[in-house]
Amino acid sequence: MRILIVSQHYWPEGFRINEVTQTLVERGHLVEVLTGKPNYPEGSFYKGYNFWGGWRNNYNGINISRVPLIPRGKNSKFLLAVNYLSFIFFGTVFGSWLKRRRKYDLIFVYGVSPLLQALPALFIGWLKRIPVAIWVQDLWPESLSATGYVQNRVILWIVEQIVRFIYRHADLLLVQSQAFIEPVRQLASDTPIKYYPNSVDSSFARPALQDAPYVPGLDADFTVMFAGNIGVAQAVDVIVEAATLLKEHKGIHFVVLGDGSRRDWMLQQVMQRGLINLHLPGRFPVETMPGFMQKASVLLVTLADQAIFAATVPNKVQAYMAAGRPIIACMNGEGARLVTEAAAGFAVPAENGSELAAAVLRMHSLSVLERDEMAANAKAYYCQHFDHEKLVLELIEHFEEVRGRKL
Repeated sequence: MRILIVSQHYWPEGFRINEVTQTLVERGHLVEVLTGKPNYPEGSFYKGYNFWGGWRNNYNGINISRVPLIPRGKNSKFLLAVNYLSFIFFGTVFGSWLKRRRKYDLIFVYGVSPLLQALPALFIGWLKRIPVAIWVQDLWPESLSATGYVQNRVILWIVEQIVRFIYRHADLLLVQSQAFIEPVRQLASDTPIKYYPNSVDSSFARPALQDAPYVPGLDADFTVMFAGNIGVAQAVDVIVEAATLLKEHKGIHFVVLGDGSRRDWMLQQVMQRGLINLHLPGRFPVETMPGFMQKASVLLVTLADQAIFAATVPNKVQAYMAAGRPIIACMNGEGARLVTEAAAGFAVPAENGSELAAAVLRMHSLSVLERDEMAANAKAYYCQHFDHEKLVLELIEHFEEVRGRKL
């Protein structure tokens, strides 16, 4: 099958679509990618890239076409909006030109925010008369209002109408959470909707091939590790609150790996509160993540107390399960339900620092044998429900079905 992947974010940015694309190629499919210039999450172009340069790359046998865009900047709502709009414009104009002579059987959109990135894909699909499948990772416009980026009701209504247009003109909608089905259906009319969860590269489920680099706190008696984007949606204030409540417990340390709009604020809180038990070593290459996760005593996932996030399953839930470590989920809804259903750890209400601190103490009080049982449950649940290879085969079946309907 000849597949065009459209995603505003792609390698060297660390997103799930990277592994999916690679496995599709290994399965014998011809895959090309249309994306932007890498600038996430730092907000500036990666080394070797600029607005005009680096139009084409080849990574592990995958041809990548990159359109110009405006970098997202850091902590700037205006630049973030311009970043989104620039990919839509250049993806539609330059993307359709770059792919004018290429033939594909299907276009697949990796629908992280902004979902509006599907517009160039729909235009190219219309030009080439081929089906478009969208993997919905975030609910729009709910994500805009929940993260505080947009509160204007008129703008939110306009975005909702665009999302309605996208959903109704797609040929297949895949949703990463069961709880997404109903809100997506309300806008999608008759477009088929299928549940298709996230996974992670199979390296997360294997013993780490390399030792994790040294970071402060990782060698503590009991390490609580958070890994990923440090932003508004993650409600990282709760980690600071829990670390403050537990600062007298000398053996318990929090390690927060990653970068994002709230990292500087967390660093300020560490200084102001004297939190020697909270460490923010920064961002590391994705290939080091299995090593980090497998060394932690417990892995932490947090989300804000918003209805939209209760419907979301952060991709780190699957990564944590694959790594085979106990999990504390400080969140509501689907993600917490999965951790509880898997008997992989504890779930506490979103943004509740005292409950999080209590859960950490409770996990700390368990025997190694009890924590190892939770870790084994996490790994078993991952293998049963989220195995990477199995899910890619399922994705190919979805592609073949939608392609068959379009013929």
